[in-house]
Amino acid sequence: MQLISIVTEVSLSRQGLGDTQNSGQPGRENAGYETSHLEAHFKRGVSCPGHELLPANLHDHIDVIQPTTMFGRFKQHKSMVSFPDPDIEIIEFTPDMKPVVDAVTNVSVDASCNRTVTITCLQQLYNAVGYTPLANASNSIAITGYLEQFANNQDLQSFYADQRPDALNSRFTFLSVAGGENNQTLSEAGAEANLDVQFAFGLSHPIEPTFFSTAGRPPFIPDTGTPTDTNEPYTEWLDFVLSHPDPPKAISTSYGDDEQTVPKSFAIRACRGFAQLGVRGVSLMFSSGDGGVGDGDPNPATQECLTNDGTNTTKFIPGFPASCPFVTAVGGTTGIAPEIAVDRFFSGGGFSNYFSRPKYQDKAVTAFLETLPNGTYTGLFNPAGRGIPDVAAQGDFFKIFLSGRAVLIGGTSASSPTFTGFVALLNDARLRAGLPSLGFLNPFMYSRGFRGLKDITIGSNPGCGTPGFNATVGWDPGMNGLSISMRQLIASVEVTGFGTPNFRKLKKLVT
Repeated sequence: MQLISIVTEVSLSRQGLGDTQNSGQPGRENAGYETSHLEAHFKRGVSCPGHELLPANLHDHIDVIQPTTMFGRFKQHKSMVSFPDPDIEIIEFTPDMKPVVDAVTNVSVDASCNRTVTITCLQQLYNAVGYTPLANASNSIAITGYLEQFANNQDLQSFYADQRPDALNSRFTFLSVAGGENNQTLSEAGAEANLDVQFAFGLSHPIEPTFFSTAGRPPFIPDTGTPTDTNEPYTEWLDFVLSHPDPPKAISTSYGDDEQTVPKSFAIRACRGFAQLGVRGVSLMFSSGDGGVGDGDPNPATQECLTNDGTNTTKFIPGFPASCPFVTAVGGTTGIAPEIAVDRFFSGGGFSNYFSRPKYQDKAVTAFLETLPNGTYTGLFNPAGRGIPDVAAQGDFFKIFLSGRAVLIGGTSASSPTFTGFVALLNDARLRAGLPSLGFLNPFMYSRGFRGLKDITIGSNPGCGTPGFNATVGWDPGMNGLSISMRQLIASVEVTGFGTPNFRKLKKLVT
């Protein structure tokens, strides 16, 4: 048996991410050759590994074998997007509406923003009104697209005409990764892709925008919540963007998967790639998820948070890539007076089972864990794991244009591009001051940056038959008498991270 008969390429990437083995032609097995594959009976959720070709002496040098054979019917993709009840109407701002004043930040916000979020709403709520960035060649923002989600330019222009007239007729740069398509058929516009580009690019205009369209599916381990492969090929995208001499400086991804459905070797390889982008001055934001601590179901009788290791044990299900310690996980909020943890769905949060707690989180996570009564959720989560999320932003009732009409949409899919838009503005401020882009955000956020965020203290993130974690500061006697900074640290790992951005406070901190 000769390896050369099926391997078309085995190489160590220049970025040091590990080896990628491409077994034959994508999408099918090579006739006449034995290939490594996974045969799965998805109805029962039982997987049976096929026979393996690789010699043992290569095992330590290869992280992931792809593509593998996948027998399954694709379900709806795992983007973090949700449509409100169709009976909820879009509320347009009118001059006779009395503004609402945020009691925490003292900013005035249009009353209509409580149930219809626009670019103007976010600029008001997050204290960025009047700030105009420059079209600087050294600054850029990007959205990643997966799973055949297409960002439609006609819808984008309709959005600009409605919410950002000065951006009308501006276009984003499209980059195809691994055969990703640029389908501009209006009826096939993607809700996820449209939401992401409209708000990220609308908030940051005229900063240079880019949309990546990445095709394919990665290696995958089915679980109860994801019986077929709807995961994203992050390493394909990483190989592409790491080869770029000047990648975008603020990048948002509104996709995520049950961490346990991602082979650990694949997750580690991807996480290494995210870290490499961080040290190159790139800030990576990921949605934290819409299922609370797992499936979003607080009912023990109907919850589906079961491990996929054959034991069917009930455990909280963290999301990846949000669980990678080298990305910034963004939770969701709603409302303006007060702004609370999103409640139409539940902001993803919890602790990684793959990645240990990074040093920058030690103070925050330890303080939080000490507030939990003894025995709280014993065995359901990994207290030594990386805590999720890091920050938050508005995540519901966003007004976008989809297939030619205005609709409301939500999810932490909205939160990540929103936060990313403000990161792009902060990079603009730093470049004007002769400073480099922010890069990996978390060490800054956990040491000083949280002072530029508004603590969210109302809400929870149910799931897995439990109420989940609670964002209410003061719910446990252990928090009495703590300073505001420490109280904010304690709340940081529960539902909404350190909270939502105050742009002008953050601008002072970063410049």
